[in-house]
Amino acid sequence: MKILIAGACGQLGTCLSSSLRGHQVVALGRGDLDITRLSQIHRVLKREQPDLVINAAAFNDVDGAESQITTAYAGNALGPQDLAAETAELGIPLVHVSTDYVFDGTSNQPYNENDLPNPLSVYGASKLAGEIAVRELNPRHYIVRTAWLYWESGKGFVPSMCLSTSWPELRVASDQIGSPTYVPHLADAIARLIETGAYGTYHLAGSGGVSRWKLVAEAFNLLNISTPLRPVTHRAFASRACRPVYSVLTSVQAPRITLPPWQEGLAEFASRFAFKRSQAAS
Repeated sequence: MKILIAGACGQLGTCLSSSLRGHQVVALGRGDLDITRLSQIHRVLKREQPDLVINAAAFNDVDGAESQITTAYAGNALGPQDLAAETAELGIPLVHVSTDYVFDGTSNQPYNENDLPNPLSVYGASKLAGEIAVRELNPRHYIVRTAWLYWESGKGFVPSMCLSTSWPELRVASDQIGSPTYVPHLADAIARLIETGAYGTYHLAGSGGVSRWKLVAEAFNLLNISTPLRPVTHRAFASRACRPVYSVLTSVQAPRITLPPWQEGLAEFASRFAFKRSQAAS
C-alpha cells in the first residue's frame, strides 16, 4: 500500500514511518505539504496518488491556541476539512489524529468513543471541529483520539521532566489524570488499524490511567533520578487554556485495538532515554 503521511517531521509522523516500513511510505513535512493550503493538498495528492493518507499534522500549542485562534483552527479544523474533501473526491481513505482534549474531564470513568465531547479550550474545540469535518466529508475515515504523547526523541511532558533534574525540587500536578501514550506504540496501533478496513472513530492510548505526578515518579524511579517531586494541584500552574482534569481513554469500538499498559510504554521509554543520554555523554 502507498501511504502518504502529512506532518511526517513530528514525533508521531517519524514513528509512523518506522511502523509502516512494510508499505511504500511518502513522508512529507510541512515544507512539502502544508495542509492549510488547499492548492498544495490538491497538487500533492494528484502527484502521489496514495492508497491512504495519514494526517499527523496539527497545531499542538494548547496554551498558544487561546491567543492564536485563527492559526489553531487553520491547522486543526480547516486543513483537515480540505484534506477530507480532497481525499474523498479521489476515493482515498483518511486517518486523522485527534485528542483527549475534546472531552471536559467531568467523567468519573474512562471516556469511550460513544461519549459526547465537550472541549474546554480553543485547542480542544479546533480539534473537535476537525473531527466533525473529516467525519462528514470522507466516509472512509479513521479518526484516532489519543492522549499524553511522549517519546525519547521528541518533545512532551515526560521527556521534559526527565531533563529538569537540576532543580532542587519539581512540582507536578497530582489531580490531572490521563492515559500516557508512548508514541511508537501508537504508531504500531495505527499500522494495525489501517489493515482492518473498519472505518470509524477509535481511542488509541496507553492502557490504564495515572496522574501526572505518579507518572513522573515512576519515570524517575526507572531512571534512578533522585530529584524530589512535590504533588500539587493543577491550579498551582498558570495556564491560559483549561485542560480536562480527567481524560483517561478506553475503547469499545470493534475491532478492538489496544495499546500496551502505560507502564510498559514508560519502561520502554526509560530504557531508550537512558541509552540516548549515555550515547550523548560518551
